[in-house]
Amino acid sequence: MKIDLTDTTSGKINAALMAARRASGSTAAGMVLTLVIVTDEGSAYDALKAANDASREHPSRTLAVIKRAGRSPRARAETRLDAEILVGSDAGSGETVILRMHGELASHAQSVVLPLLLPDAPVVVWWPDNAPLHPAQDPLGSIAQRRISDAVTAESPVGQLAQRAESYTPGDTDLAWTRITGWRSMLAAALDQRPSTITSAVVEGESYNPSVELLGLWLHSRLHVPVERVVTGGPGITAVHLRTKDGDITLDRPDGLMGTLSMPGSPDRQVALKRRETSELIAEELRRLDPDDIYAAAVRTPVDRLREPGNAETAAAERAAAAVSEASVAAPARVTAKLPAAGTDAAEPAAADGGAAAKSPAKTAGKRTTRKSDS
Repeated sequence: MKIDLTDTTSGKINAALMAARRASGSTAAGMVLTLVIVTDEGSAYDALKAANDASREHPSRTLAVIKRAGRSPRARAETRLDAEILVGSDAGSGETVILRMHGELASHAQSVVLPLLLPDAPVVVWWPDNAPLHPAQDPLGSIAQRRISDAVTAESPVGQLAQRAESYTPGDTDLAWTRITGWRSMLAAALDQRPSTITSAVVEGESYNPSVELLGLWLHSRLHVPVERVVTGGPGITAVHLRTKDGDITLDRPDGLMGTLSMPGSPDRQVALKRRETSELIAEELRRLDPDDIYAAAVRTPVDRLREPGNAETAAAERAAAAVSEASVAAPARVTAKLPAAGTDAAEPAAADGGAAAKSPAKTAGKRTTRKSDS
């Protein structure tokens, strides 16, 4: 069932929802939460489709907030609320309200959303793109128990991780983190099966992918070992190597579909590691509404803790640094003789400044990516 309301109010929307439920024979008693999606017209269709698919696991009331402030003075002066109500098969296992806010009303979205929240039910806010710098301080984010963003949609996806670390508040999460759940589970299970002392780790994946960085930061924060970041052509994360004295524990997924788990002394095994759709990611995030302390520890680890020799430019710099270091050892140091001080028998030589090994430059990321699929 679909109901269109033009120039309406929150009270009229609530009344229309109740009438639509009575007409369709459904009830709001089975809904477990309110999902607020803050988006624009361009992203609304995909976001609502993902939310509707996720509602089959988590029946919810979905409120899509589309702000249309307008560019001209006349458009900004026209304050109006239009609503589109979907109930029944058109809204998955819950009900959906699309709120289009015009003019000044777009700056006060929380005043429209608050009367439409399910009573005594958790609230989750999701920004499919253009998330605020401080989600918990956003007027809509402040009313939610859980706030979901997606770093992959930012202008600088990897740089966005630093902003997320700075603004982190318990309840924040990111779909870039959700995308690596399968990788974290497989690696943890491998270490449970074969307890080993990890000396270092290598994470391989495409450039400017925040999920690759988060996986490396998670390994660094949990294992307390150096993690090497290698850039590949993707898709997403392609391999993880855990170095041990007996050999590497490797999880390799070159095609984005199936992974191969290799452990010393054991035959290789094929594991399911398919890249997931957005609806599956949202469904996973809605399973838990408590703060994710593991994500907090990972995102707060500075990205520059990862070493990145996986490109020709950095590798060449490291080779040049090694050559300079070897040359400085082989070449005799220049010695300047000091005049003997009064009352001494001989001069004490002082070594002059010798060659110092150059440090390899750290690579930074600031390129826009449009990939929204799973890692």
